Amino acid sequence: MATRALLRDVGQRPIDDAVVLWFPGPANATGEDVAEFHVHGGRAVLAALFAALSAFADVRSAEPGEFTRRAFENGKLDLTEAEGLDDLIHADTDRQRHQALRQLKGLLGDRARDWRARIIEASALIEAGIDFSDEGDVPAELIAPALAKVKALLFEIEEVLAGQGRSERLRDGLVVAIAGPPNVGKSTLMNQLARREVAIVSPHAGTTRDVIEVQLDLDGYPVTVIDTAGIRETDDPVEQEGVRRARARAADADLVLWLSDSSQAAIDHDGSAPIWKVRNKIDLGAAGRPLAEGPGQGSFQISASRGDGVLELISALVEFAQTYFGGSESGLIGRTRQRKLLEDVAAGLRRCLTVVGEGEELAAEELRTAAHSLGRLLGRVDVEDILDVIFREFCVGK
Repeated sequence: MATRALLRDVGQRPIDDAVVLWFPGPANATGEDVAEFHVHGGRAVLAALFAALSAFADVRSAEPGEFTRRAFENGKLDLTEAEGLDDLIHADTDRQRHQALRQLKGLLGDRARDWRARIIEASALIEAGIDFSDEGDVPAELIAPALAKVKALLFEIEEVLAGQGRSERLRDGLVVAIAGPPNVGKSTLMNQLARREVAIVSPHAGTTRDVIEVQLDLDGYPVTVIDTAGIRETDDPVEQEGVRRARARAADADLVLWLSDSSQAAIDHDGSAPIWKVRNKIDLGAAGRPLAEGPGQGSFQISASRGDGVLELISALVEFAQTYFGGSESGLIGRTRQRKLLEDVAAGLRRCLTVVGEGEELAAEELRTAAHSLGRLLGRVDVEDILDVIFREFCVGK
């Protein structure tokens, strides 16, 4: 119910002409009675309203994530949906938003509830076989369909886990490091990719001393581009630290663009990530074109200052991102916690199939363990140790 009202403080002094919305529980987002004040957004209005509300006994500002946690505790959201809401709040690109929205709509939670119900069905059959162990062939008639259910369920979960963490990758983003010797145009290329001045460009070698990062949206894919210090031997202790950080950051990157101004330049990189050789400053010599060298590798010739070849390099980065993230939009798993618990479920189902020959009681216990892990995934059992960690990531008031 919406009502237009003149809000006043405890001294009856007017605060604002506002709209007040009343949402009685439990048919609302949190399951509790909620009142919303829609006021004009000036700082003085907000300060006066907060002061008036704080004057009431037992009234305080919400903690970060408190409203969402109340919704979870009142059964309005399961834990996977709450995590999806957090991802939606922090989504930087359209693809991240789409994936988070799927989680918020219960994509993983609905499947997990179905899996848990099927595990309980199989467990009930096995335990019934235990109860009727003196009835001749009854146990075999019950255990065979139970094991068939377990095998089918294990196959489904293993298919989900086979996504190789692509959904988690989309959530975290692709990291691309620009590395190479000093004064080859790394900062200029960084500015070209960002389409703004984010790094200082200077003709003097060693200008970049620290790692500079910029977040990009490449065709909906989240990409973090890193400009690193020029890698060379130096006696300057500050530059030495910059080189050390550059090597460490490039080693952790998902892709390294090794920039040089010579086609014969050696690559000085120890990481396991794919390396693309990028020859810069072709405007000072013979112009070239990008040459593909196979999956995950490439050789490009560009002019970072003039822009020659940069669009081709960006197109190649988009293609790399598409391959790197793969079918993430159809993925169910968005977080490491979710993957770990599903791996625990799959392990329990495998053990069930292995130990059933040693005793139906052992198989039933493994099924109970798997069902418990799915309960932890949904946040319905034994998750107090992780709730604070998850909900404190939310912004205040969510």
